[in-house]
This record gives sequence, structure tokens and C-alpha cells, in this order.
Amino acid sequence: MERKTTSFGMDRRTLVAGMAAVPALAFTQGAFAQQNPVTAIDIALEPDATMVQHAKDANARLLKSFPKGFALDETHHPHVSVLQQFVRTDDLDKIFAAANAIMVKEKPGPWTLKAFKYYYIPDPPFGLAGIVAEPTDDLHRLQDELITAVKPYTVKTGTPAAFFSEAGGRDIQKSLIKYVAHFVEIAAGKRFNPHVTIGVGTERYLNKMLAEPFPSFTFSPAGASVYQLGTFGTARKELKVLTLAP
Repeated sequence: MERKTTSFGMDRRTLVAGMAAVPALAFTQGAFAQQNPVTAIDIALEPDATMVQHAKDANARLLKSFPKGFALDETHHPHVSVLQQFVRTDDLDKIFAAANAIMVKEKPGPWTLKAFKYYYIPDPPFGLAGIVAEPTDDLHRLQDELITAVKPYTVKTGTPAAFFSEAGGRDIQKSLIKYVAHFVEIAAGKRFNPHVTIGVGTERYLNKMLAEPFPSFTFSPAGASVYQLGTFGTARKELKVLTLAP
């Protein structure tokens, strides 16, 4: 049995309400980041075709079992979150430049990462599932450098308006706001859990998936971007494509 604590403390009613809102969301160019003083960002590595295919195959499997979940597509990008924060919108260009400089310095493209299991954030009778990659010294170093670089532009917390939403922020969980505000304390360092989210399923079905042998595989970063976060901490709107190498 996988861990039974949620990464951002969702209760069942929150998860169910959020799931009901997901299918109604549509992607447009109207971004809250340009209308509000605070933006919820995700600096993420985008996996290569190997991981993307594994993630989409698992996502299709979950959707077949639970059609009310969400598909991995242009508005739900497969990604490995490295840092999530609330930042001042006026400082986004500075954050893009700082993050880009770190990616150029670290050159994560050739890194080999190992995917070794499924996991899910339980909220009976549902769960938000992902494929977990083993944390490496390279990933930890990258995260540490990004935390330091972004810190001058962060704010303590934000409101639903900081997120990408076409539901007036009603699909943004209070627990998600808390999670982003405390990301460095609860999801960095020894608590860093690099993973690619694959979708939503029933807990019964997810337990079945987790009980199956997981054929581990390796993958590499194929890109990096800064996203505006949406419901469930998904990468909903691409704000800036970063450079992996000079």
C-alpha cells in the first residue's frame, strides 16, 4: 500500500468538487497572470517521448476506468515539477531569466532519470496518480538553485486569482494554495518526490495498478518551462519556455 497522506491535504469533498470542475475547463489565451499581482508558478522539466508515452498510456488506462478524470493534453502537460511558488507577476521576466540561466548552467538534457513506481494521492474513493522518478543529486541541486534564485520574487501566499482558471477560481482548492505557499518546506530537499502526474482514478483501481509489477524505465528531460498552475497543481498555461543548453 502506498502512502496515505495527501501532498496538499485535500479532503474528499474538495477532490470531488475539483474533479467535477475539471471536464468543464477549457484552455484560452486569457491568463490570470496578466490580470493579478501574484501568479502561482511551476518551474518544471518536461520529459522525453519515453516518459510521455508511458504517462499517456497510463492516463488512457485511468480514463477507461474512470471517464470523469482528465486527459493529458495541451492544457494538462506531462511534467516533473521542480519548484512551485507564489511570485509577484511584475517580476515574472526576472524569474524567467534567472531560471533560464540555471537551466543553461546545469544542462539537464543528458541526465538519465529512472521511473520506478506508480503512486497516488489518496482521497477515498478517488486518487490522483503519478509515475515516480528516483530523486538524484542532479535534481536536488537543480531544485536548490531554483529556490535560491526565485526567493527574492516570492510572496508568502496567494488567492485563487493567482492560478489559471476559467471557473472564477472555484476549481482552485484551498489546500492547493497552502501547498504552493509551503512548497519549500513540504516538497523540497529530503521531501522532494519527483513525479509525472498521470490522472485521476478510483482508489480501488489505483490499488490494483500499484499491486502490479512496475517495469522500471529510464528517461531524460527534453525541455523545461515555467507554467501557471491550475486545479490539482496541474501545469495549465505555459508562460515561458526555458533553454536546456546554450
